[in-house]
Amino acid sequence: MKSLFIQEEILFTGEQLHSFWAYKNYDILGDNIVAFIGPCEIDERYIIGIDHFKKKTKIKSERMLHFLVEHFDMDLEKAILRQKLLVDILKDKLDHRLKGNILQRWGDDLFDSDYKLTVSATVRTSVSTKIHLGVNVFSRNTPVKTKGLEDYGIAPHDIAQAVMNQYRLDMRLISQKLWRTRSIE
Repeated sequence: MKSLFIQEEILFTGEQLHSFWAYKNYDILGDNIVAFIGPCEIDERYIIGIDHFKKKTKIKSERMLHFLVEHFDMDLEKAILRQKLLVDILKDKLDHRLKGNILQRWGDDLFDSDYKLTVSATVRTSVSTKIHLGVNVFSRNTPVKTKGLEDYGIAPHDIAQAVMNQYRLDMRLISQKLWRTRSIE
């Protein structure tokens, strides 16, 4: 699995959920996780959750750290489980830096009490499954009560690298476990 922290600021609109986005834009072919910083304003056609789509929920933030994962398999259930793993990795890395068990994962998102830190979605494309996880960098002008990395004094670049490294490691260890486990006949 490959990873890249993209230095340029990118507006996340949901368009990045198309297959091969990392390959088309950054020559990263195969399973990958990329991270970048930028605003988030998800176009209505990319609102994945049916409930949010029906309610015309506005999903936006002035500045987020975005994680975008692509796996070239079509198993949406596996992708949803990977999404939860990614969110848990982020929680662990943030809690470690905060020196306590401060954050809670509710569903696919992280919260500090009733302040929301993340947005997250999983989608199946025609050739892959994709995960988006956005973490507020700061908490101004959001449609719900939020906190961001700035509120905790955490640098986005630092946490991005730690999360990507752990995710890549976990994916490698899962593959190795599959290769080393024999069946019972």
